[in-house]
Amino acid sequence: MRLFAAVMPPPAALAELSTALATVDLGGLRPVAPEQRHLTLAFYGDVADAAVAELTERLHRAGRRTPSLRLRLSQLGAFPKPAAARVLWAGIDGDVAGLRRLAERCVAAGTRCGVAMESRAFRPHVTVGRARAEPLDLRDVVTAPVDGTAWEATSFALVHSVLGPRPVHTVTETFAFGQRE
Repeated sequence: MRLFAAVMPPPAALAELSTALATVDLGGLRPVAPEQRHLTLAFYGDVADAAVAELTERLHRAGRRTPSLRLRLSQLGAFPKPAAARVLWAGIDGDVAGLRRLAERCVAAGTRCGVAMESRAFRPHVTVGRARAEPLDLRDVVTAPVDGTAWEATSFALVHSVLGPRPVHTVTETFAFGQRE
């Protein structure tokens, strides 16, 4: 089962992002559907069915150890760089240090369950579009203002991802923050 852990921005934050994006020409980008937009904490890839229960329990522990996070969508950016971009994203401001600790806990949960985890730096963002083929020059696009309203993140999710022409993401479990036993 292909899984990842993510914070799901609230509908109001996603609507603000859609409004900001409506002012720019996304050209050759394939937009990510608003209902599929999320903030990835850890990507697990294909996880054996036998490991899912343990991963879920470890993620519950990570959630209990995490206080709520005050976050907001901010500036646009591009990977790997705006002049030759494959991905357009909206950045995250606010309690980024707390978000980073949560991401580290999610990665550790995967590692402890025997999942081979990527070792890339955590860059909190919400992907909003991908290049269809060749990299694109998005230098003008990343200057568009995104000044989202802050929201309180009180949970994160384990998401099952099915790839295809239109990827499908299904939340399999939600983990509340700060809910001590």
